[in-house]
Amino acid sequence: MADLISGIQQVGIGVTNADEAWKWYIRHFGMDIKVFADEARAELMKPYTGGEGHDRYAILALNMRGGGGFEVWEYKSRKSAPPIRPFLLGDLGFNICKINSVSVKDVCEFLQPLNPPSFTGLMNNSLGKTNAFLQDPYGNWFEIITARSKFMETNHPCGGVGGVTIGVSNMDKSIVFYAGVLGYDIIKHDETGVFEDFKSLPGGNQTFRRVVMIAGKTRKGPFSDLLGRTEIELIQVLDRKPEKIYEGRYWGDQGFIHLCYDVNDMKGLKKHCSNLGSEFTADSSNSFDMGQAAGHFAYIEDPDGALIEFVETHRVPVIKKIGWYFRLKGRNPKPLPKWMVWALSFNRVKA
Repeated sequence: MADLISGIQQVGIGVTNADEAWKWYIRHFGMDIKVFADEARAELMKPYTGGEGHDRYAILALNMRGGGGFEVWEYKSRKSAPPIRPFLLGDLGFNICKINSVSVKDVCEFLQPLNPPSFTGLMNNSLGKTNAFLQDPYGNWFEIITARSKFMETNHPCGGVGGVTIGVSNMDKSIVFYAGVLGYDIIKHDETGVFEDFKSLPGGNQTFRRVVMIAGKTRKGPFSDLLGRTEIELIQVLDRKPEKIYEGRYWGDQGFIHLCYDVNDMKGLKKHCSNLGSEFTADSSNSFDMGQAAGHFAYIEDPDGALIEFVETHRVPVIKKIGWYFRLKGRNPKPLPKWMVWALSFNRVKA
């Protein structure tokens, strides 16, 4: 798996105004490197968009401190639907996006005067480490964590995506999936109880089984040093029957729409997933253009239907004015030199 998957490329976030949301993410999380901004028709996701294609506008943004990025996603051909019911911690799907930091305390001091929604300030989690929770203006929850790796210094205290918290209905079944399919094969923490840091979240005062998983082997790929090491936190609420977050809605509607991994060998990954009983449910089958960027994408579902995206990157713009692109199709899956990845900094945008 270390040779197949480079790391978390991005978390997809469905919003009603992508440009507005991106400005907020730049200011609060330092997501200021624009990889692409593209408007097109999404024809290949029909299984998740009511059987028809829809026009959409998407921005892929990164943070050079290290970690995954955000794909900020907006419908153009229909009105984006909000959740049918209020979110409760443990509902099935992506509950929380984890944001890297070198110091959670420093991030809290930075965020305090910005007064983000539902900001908890500095806390301690069940692992005995500091963390903090907050929402964006659109109701999505984020957790500030201590990064497991760092790519470079920036002028913002936050890094990129360091993992996600996922609500599941059957913990043991989900552990098998995330260990086998995605390579998170080491359980760092497995505890059942009522957790103090969860009490600040809606529905968080109930009993949960909480499992934190990491990959035992260092992942390899062109951007693996930038994307860094990540964790998956699985939570199962035991005091109630959880609801599916995207029940009755489309992919791309408001919320965390998918978890995307940067991959090196889509054909090999497809075989690996199939051998474990996780067939691709959508597949571009070849290079797919996203404006100036291009790649091959595919999707699978976790045991509760949460969407996992895979992207084999073929082309990434570095400095478009002079025609400098990373052309990666067929390249050996080893990290690009740091100076080359650093060059993405030329695409920095101010909020």
